[in-house]
Amino acid sequence: MSTKLDQLESALQSALGDAAREIVRDRGEITVTVGPARYLDAMRTLHDHAALRFEQLTDLCGIDYAQWKNRPWDGPRFAVVVHLLSVAHNHRVRVRVFAPDDELPMVASVTPIWSGANWFEREAFDLYGIVFDGHDDLRRILTDYGFIGHPMRKDFPVSGHVEMRYDAESRRVIYQPVTIEPREITPRVVREDHYGGLH
Repeated sequence: MSTKLDQLESALQSALGDAAREIVRDRGEITVTVGPARYLDAMRTLHDHAALRFEQLTDLCGIDYAQWKNRPWDGPRFAVVVHLLSVAHNHRVRVRVFAPDDELPMVASVTPIWSGANWFEREAFDLYGIVFDGHDDLRRILTDYGFIGHPMRKDFPVSGHVEMRYDAESRRVIYQPVTIEPREITPRVVREDHYGGLH
């Protein structure tokens, strides 16, 4: 395998020790899973350790593992996945942490380490309901202030709970229960034998 990837994996194992519950190499990438209690310390290590120096957080998102790959999932339901970049060493790593409580998913905020995590964490809170402990301004960022629920959760209804519209009579935006009738749309399928020049 890649010598550079071998060096990164070795540096991760050495720096994180038992804080890394699992280190997986797949398709030329490394994913480190850490526990929620050690998450913030592990992230500081990834940022500060001389052999790692992940100066940039390039992405942070939430994941709902309910019915993962259309199968029952045995484990915590919600996770946060972070992608980090080291400009100094020209390598990347993915870090995953599971929230220990499905009813109130919570992990530490990494905004004290990477200020750019601010809006990413707000998005994960808004869409998945994951609370980031220590975030200075954790509020919705994509949905409306009165929005109910978290729309990226797999148990969120497809049509939502309420809809809004402008009411000309009262001359303001109003909220009302959803009036859309559920329907199934079957996409058209191209069935030509030689579609796109393929034989």
